[in-house]
Amino acid sequence: MSDKSEIAAYFRRVGPQRFVPTAHATGAWTADEQHFAPVAGLLIHEIQRMRADEQRPAMDLSRITFDILGRVPVGEFDVAVQVVRPGRTIELVEATAVAAGRAVVTARAWLMSSGDTASVAGGALDPLPAPESRPRWAMDSLWPGGFIASLDVRTVGEYRPGRAAAWISTELDLVEGEPSDTVTSYITLVDTANGIAAREKPSEWMFPNLDLSIHLHRQPEGRWVGLDTAVVFGGTGQGLTTTILHDVAGPVGYAQQILTVRPQSADWPPTR
Repeated sequence: MSDKSEIAAYFRRVGPQRFVPTAHATGAWTADEQHFAPVAGLLIHEIQRMRADEQRPAMDLSRITFDILGRVPVGEFDVAVQVVRPGRTIELVEATAVAAGRAVVTARAWLMSSGDTASVAGGALDPLPAPESRPRWAMDSLWPGGFIASLDVRTVGEYRPGRAAAWISTELDLVEGEPSDTVTSYITLVDTANGIAAREKPSEWMFPNLDLSIHLHRQPEGRWVGLDTAVVFGGTGQGLTTTILHDVAGPVGYAQQILTVRPQSADWPPTR
């Protein structure tokens, strides 16, 4: 990991497909792994960069699924991108993060061409209160790690175990010296949903997610990510985090994360 904590980004590019995390990318569960959220954003950043470099048809991200195949260690890693299903109006692209010769995260993104459907648009829920009107929450009082410490978090309404809403933003770039589009920057913060509505103290219980699935019915705008989140723990070690995703204009889609739930005294990390 880079020891240059003054770098105002989560990653530095050190090769055509190779990256090194900064201190801002460290995780919340253990100090020797990266937080998944910026890794997810980086995979989308590389998908968008590949499509721009190849001058592929302009399309909107509509569904993105991430599978976390193992812990993402702190250190250099590579990102490989391939088009799985090319098309003029619909396309499927896959990105894979590889650390120490092993795939640790995969992302699959469906992209769709855009069109004018404003005359039939409807069905979305009410927007959240504006982030500027909400109080700040020091999320790093509950969660450790460089990534959580890098966030500006504003709470919305009253917190209850397993139920909370918040606005999230960051002043940091994803990759040093490389601009990211608004949607990529938005996706970088979505994984935070599992941390804002914790059902139990993370010092006593572990409930990391094994995946992240995002469905968008419109493209988010602006720098704020709104998370209206509910967390359910089942009785046999599984949990589910479900989030209505917002920007300042209102809902943009949904996210879900499947959780592995176990007491802190249990053997960790789990076999994946």
